[in-house]
Amino acid sequence: MADVALGEGPFLHAQRMTEAYLLRLRPDRMLHNFRVNAGLKPKAPVYGGWESEPTWADINCHGHTLGHYLSACALAYRSTKDRRFRQRVDYIAGELAACQKAAGSGLVCAFPDGPALVAAHIRGERITGVPWYTLHKVYAGLRDGALLADSAAARDVLIRLADWGVAATRPLSAAQFEAMLATEHGGMNEIYADLFAMTGREEYRHLSRRFSHQAVMEPLAEGRDLLDGMHANTNVPKVVGFQRVYEVTGDDRYARAAAFFFRTVAHTRSFATGGHGDNEHFFAMADFDRHVFSAKGSETCCQHNMLKLARLLFMQDPQADYADYHERTLYNGILASQDPDSGMTTYFQGARPGYMKLYHTPEDSFWCCTGTGMENHVKYRDSIYFHDDRALYVNLFLPSSVLWREKGADLVQRTAFPDAPVTSLQWKLRAPAQIALRLRHPRWSRTATVSVNGQEVLRSSTPGSYVEVDRLWQDGDRVELRLAMEAAVESAPAAPDIIAFTYGPIVLAGALGRQGLAPGADIIVNERKYGEYNGGDVAVPTLAGDPKALAQQIRPGAAPLEFTIAAKDGTPVRLIPYHRIAHERYATYWRVESA
Repeated sequence: MADVALGEGPFLHAQRMTEAYLLRLRPDRMLHNFRVNAGLKPKAPVYGGWESEPTWADINCHGHTLGHYLSACALAYRSTKDRRFRQRVDYIAGELAACQKAAGSGLVCAFPDGPALVAAHIRGERITGVPWYTLHKVYAGLRDGALLADSAAARDVLIRLADWGVAATRPLSAAQFEAMLATEHGGMNEIYADLFAMTGREEYRHLSRRFSHQAVMEPLAEGRDLLDGMHANTNVPKVVGFQRVYEVTGDDRYARAAAFFFRTVAHTRSFATGGHGDNEHFFAMADFDRHVFSAKGSETCCQHNMLKLARLLFMQDPQADYADYHERTLYNGILASQDPDSGMTTYFQGARPGYMKLYHTPEDSFWCCTGTGMENHVKYRDSIYFHDDRALYVNLFLPSSVLWREKGADLVQRTAFPDAPVTSLQWKLRAPAQIALRLRHPRWSRTATVSVNGQEVLRSSTPGSYVEVDRLWQDGDRVELRLAMEAAVESAPAAPDIIAFTYGPIVLAGALGRQGLAPGADIIVNERKYGEYNGGDVAVPTLAGDPKALAQQIRPGAAPLEFTIAAKDGTPVRLIPYHRIAHERYATYWRVESA
């Protein structure tokens, strides 16, 4: 990310909003319960929501926010080189080191019952909550602090925490460990695989295998989809970990499991936006019509973790399919999740017709999706470009630039995409360089045309592939990629009369206004009440006709990416990109009536 710069546009705006939120938060408030559990006096009152309120005491996620915050500050530092973010990483790591010293243990935690909760869980006793899930966020934040913010203090705390984990779980038999993994545990296998990569210590690699839930991995490795009814965000991080375990062990069962899971979720279980699930769970796609209109669809954490998986799989096997999914979910799930005015983010992004996006409060929510939301908008640089030893891949069409140090090459991308289906790239070279430029031809575009210095050099009619221009580039050479965007409909096989409209990779939502909404009514505390907030009867237009042919009835509006379609009663319905919907009611899926 340090070699990529973002240009002006909605992604940079979202990053800046998150940067400002991160700098408003007070680390000492997040450290409150960690210090209490270590026998130290807290320096500031604890935050609300999941961090302290009785409503959420049963889930035992106290302390997860600190881990996400560490990751977000590390990502922000890597993206911007703003030293304030590294200072916060170092400060938190120093405070956690003090907690470790005072407690005489590598374990740092914020649970109300302190280390006793974790110890009971390891012993196999019945508990409430998800201690390993929560600890995973702390591990991950320290890892990111070490790797992305170059924090030696974070690394030291992480190693002590990791060694505690090795010792604490060593007495468990394989059966006891597997039983423990029936409780949500985040991506603990990923963390220990990363720790092995960082240190070369075999006990970490061994523990990455032990933290891999065999009851989930083995069916996936055999190509069996048993996901119906399973908690989605319990399992996506496990699969991210499966891919990392493969990378550090070479055991291809883990790779097969990760690849099959991705194909299954991305291609057969996802909504048009790239999200999935209802009320946090996978559902049988034969019952699509019973779930698609839920207010609790598409948990944002799931999209966050699916993009992590797509990125890992792409780095092992650079197929355009992974990048296509990444683009779809980045616009319609991640960018769409942030309130562009406050910087707060969503938990669910459901498709109940006439509902609205609901965002967390700054200090009284701290949901899981608050935490991943802190990370999402400061890491947009991480998947625009990739390279191997000979080729530079351009996966996303964003105003940006990338430096390939080994080649002495800068590539500057200028684009108004998705307002216009074209992007322009220009080389800045210290000397002529032989580079294969691989431009993604998205599956949503019938054709892709490449011009160099104004002359057409390639035309592709293979959507879902890469167009390669391999030549000796000169300083100042210009490349233009021109694509074809058109309106289309998406539906599930089990419910062909329920459709979503797309334009290229962009989901179009019906913009339905602010019926019954007071200012600020979409900033909420309790994510469990999605569907209850701002309820009541809402007038939603009805569409009629042949579902497959309705895209042909869409007409362009006055501005780019604005359209209208006639409702059954002839009233025009305004369609705009879903990622631009904020503070108003919307519809992304429509049940089409016969004409």
